[in-house]
Amino acid sequence: MSDSPETKGWVEKIPGHLAEFRMVTIPGVDGKGELHIAETELTWDVYDIFAYRLDLTQEEQAAGVELTSRPSKPYGAADRGYGHKGFPAIGMTENSAKRFCEWLSKKTGKHYRLPTLSEWQHAAKAGAKDVPSPINDFSWNWDNADDKTQAVGKKKANAWGLFDMLGNVSEWVTKSDGTATTAGGHFYNKPKELKFDYTEDYDSSWQESDAQIPKSKWWLSDGDFVGMRVVCDKK
Repeated sequence: MSDSPETKGWVEKIPGHLAEFRMVTIPGVDGKGELHIAETELTWDVYDIFAYRLDLTQEEQAAGVELTSRPSKPYGAADRGYGHKGFPAIGMTENSAKRFCEWLSKKTGKHYRLPTLSEWQHAAKAGAKDVPSPINDFSWNWDNADDKTQAVGKKKANAWGLFDMLGNVSEWVTKSDGTATTAGGHFYNKPKELKFDYTEDYDSSWQESDAQIPKSKWWLSDGDFVGMRVVCDKK
């Protein structure tokens, strides 16, 4: 990771596995309490355990344990060859992201979920009004990402110690009406497009090459720019 401010929080470990990620505690929205949010976008190191049922024994996998609550096998390489260890997990649908949060909550005994849009924007701003400058020091985008995702935490963190809030991959969030959208922009976006209020709703083009009818409820065949970040209502 690149240099970041001193932060408080904790390292979340997945029982029985070496994979872990860091949670950062920041001021809550409108000064209400605290908000616990992941330092980086979710990486394949953690998502693989959920998606490929690596926490189950071979016997449990063969018996189809939790088969209907885990992602189906993706077509081809889920990471598109961009990079795996330390890289953001990509291409999960909103359903997959929510099921992951349920699984993570069960594994850790805490309550994990997707951020609300207002929480995400609050965390991205880190008390600032303007997008950090120069933006290329803080984000992977059209100018510097070489048309693919990059390992998390390599750019500068914002004032609250959060990495890649703008660019790299867009992140699933929940709007005030309960529907989902993605926030933060991604590596296909030009720098000027990366704003705190930039969002993209799901579009059918994100599954254009998916030959299934109905389309997969787990994977976005053409959503290589969509990822996620978690928050925790700590117990």
